[in-house]
Order: sequence, then structure tokens, then C-alpha cells
Amino acid sequence: MSHTINKVFPVLGLSIFSSMIGLGIIAPLLPIYAKNLGATGVWIGVIFAGYAISRTVLLPFVGKLSDRRGRKLVISVGLFAFALTSFAYVLADNVAGLLVIRLLQGVAACLVQPIAQAYIGDIAPKGEEGKWMGYFNATFLIGWGFGPLMGGILTDYFGMDSAFYVMGGLNVLAFLGVALFLPEIIHKKREVVPRSSFKEIASSNVTRGLFSFQIGDAAHRGIVQTFIPVFGGLTLGLRTSLIGTILSVLVLGAGLIQLFSGRLADRYNKRVIVILGSLGILLSMLLIPQAVGFWTLMIFLAIAIIGDATALPSASALVIEEGRKFGMGVSMAMFNMGLGVGMSVGPILAGLAADLMGIESAFYFMAILMLVCAIAFDRFTRRQPGVNV
Repeated sequence: MSHTINKVFPVLGLSIFSSMIGLGIIAPLLPIYAKNLGATGVWIGVIFAGYAISRTVLLPFVGKLSDRRGRKLVISVGLFAFALTSFAYVLADNVAGLLVIRLLQGVAACLVQPIAQAYIGDIAPKGEEGKWMGYFNATFLIGWGFGPLMGGILTDYFGMDSAFYVMGGLNVLAFLGVALFLPEIIHKKREVVPRSSFKEIASSNVTRGLFSFQIGDAAHRGIVQTFIPVFGGLTLGLRTSLIGTILSVLVLGAGLIQLFSGRLADRYNKRVIVILGSLGILLSMLLIPQAVGFWTLMIFLAIAIIGDATALPSASALVIEEGRKFGMGVSMAMFNMGLGVGMSVGPILAGLAADLMGIESAFYFMAILMLVCAIAFDRFTRRQPGVNV
């Protein structure tokens, strides 16, 4: 099995890396593109949320489909759909059209990342789950981190449409890599693999705990992406280039850390690592409002990134253990539903807090939310078999 994953992972990893560079390309461009089409602030928020909403709603069904029909087929369809929706951005001539494209890209997204995670879960050797999930998360984040830089350069020199064409081209390459070189997994004992209902997996306390952690972890990422530019620009007076540097460095740093932090999950108590990582995020959110400039903001944010990058491989390894009981696809789908909920709801509630009490309160709200999610994870996973290992 170890030999298998050593051969297969480069194909899947490079494909996901290519796709995430493509997706990251439009991250800094989409608000500008929407604004040029006449979108108000509310519509820009809806367009961003639409991606997460369509992705989250379909995840359970896609996960179950991949358990029954195979991972390669689902990932290939998703990457092909990613390519088509990427090219479609060029055709959008109004806000409604842009929203439809964004919703469809969310559908494509639910076919790719969580199912690729399930594929890794299928082939990861026992005792090395954290290591390989750390590697996978690193390819995802490093690709995403390079994307905005590439998107800015393309737009400055060749126009915004060029960024959409490159995004589509990278997803075509990712699709060809998976379709031509990724083997489908054949379970020799497929007939004895449990096919659990959503009710059964949702009743698992470990799954509930992981879902709770993912809500908090994803909400922190969404709130950082949404409010750090506002806090850094308006409160600290930082230039846009400095804010972009902070966000890019932190995303890339999170990816690099996970190249090593995954091994911690295989050697130490996964549950404790997740809790400690959650507390790191909490501490960071409390400190950010105290920042007085570029370096203090960078240092305080780095605490959250280290906590996130340390906890996530351990949490992902626990999801793999759940997947061996309930089905890998549906388990990864449930975990990623927490991501969708956190990314959708967290920034909205933090924004409400900011409107009522000032921008700093968005980060204090996040600290409270992370505390609640960490307590929920602790309570749900305490004394559960297979967790305290």
C-alpha cells in the first residue's frame, strides 16, 4: 500500500495543485469583476457565498456517490466542470450571470477536493494518515497561495480575461492528469465495506466533534480573508501590497507547515493536537485587535496559521478513521460540510458584530466561536475509541 500511494500521490497532488492555482487566480479579482458588472456590496457577498452554499448542499450526495461509483470518475467530472466554468467567466455580462457561474463552480468544487481527500484516505497506510493528509493539504494551500499573485500579474499585463483563460487551462491540465494517469481504486472487499446512512454517520460523536472543529477552523479562515484587509487598511493604515503580502505569506506558510505537521498526528494524540491548534487560533483572534503595525499583525496572524496547520492534519486523520467505518467519501463530505458552514456563516456573523461594535469585535467574535467549537470537539470526542491514540 505504501508503494501504491508513493506512485499515485504525485499524480493526484500535482492535479490538485494545478487546479488550486487556477482557483486562487480569481480570488483577488472577483470583487473587482463583480463591481465592474454593477454589483452592490450585498451582491458581492452573495456571489462569494454562492460558491460555498452550492458546494455544501451537494457534498453528502457526492460523497456517497463516490463511495459507490469510484473516486476517479467523480474527480475527473469535477475538474472538467471547473475548466468549463473558468472559461465561462469571460462570457458573464451581468451580475445574475456571474452568480450562476459561481454557483456552478461550487458544484464542481464539491466533486474535487473532498473526493480527492477520500482517495488519499483510501490508500493511506494505517499509521501514516496524518502524514499523507498533511501532504495533500499542503499541495492544496500552496497552490491556492500562488494563485492570487499570478492573477494579479496576469491582470496587470494582459487584462482580466487572461486570468480566466489561464484558470481554465490549468484545470484542463488537472483534468487530463487525473483522467489519463490516476488509477481507479478497486476495493477487493467492497462487498463488506459498510454503506452507512447519513443518520448513522451523523450519530457518531467523533464525526460531530470533527464537524464542530471544522466550523470554527473554516470560520477563522473566512473571517481573516474578509476582515484583515479592512482592519489592516483602515485601522492600521497598511498599503494594499503589504496586506496582500501578509495573506500570501500566511497561506504559503500554512501549506509548508503541513508538510511536517502531519507526522505529529501519526506519533502523538490526535485529539490533543486538534485542541491545542484550536487554542492557538483563539489566542491569535484575541491578539489581532492589539496589533499596531505590519509586523505585529503578521506575528499575531502567524499564531493562528501555526495552530490551524498543526491541527488540520490530525483532524483529517481522524476523518480517515471514521471513513473506514462509514465510507470514506461520505465521511470526507460531512467534514467538508463543516467547512462550508463555517465559511458561509462565520464572516456574516462577524460582519454583524463589526457593524454593531467596531471592526475589532469581528475578531473577538471569532475567538468566542473557536472556544465554543473547541469545547464541542472536546466533549464529543472524549473517551471515544480510536481517538486517544
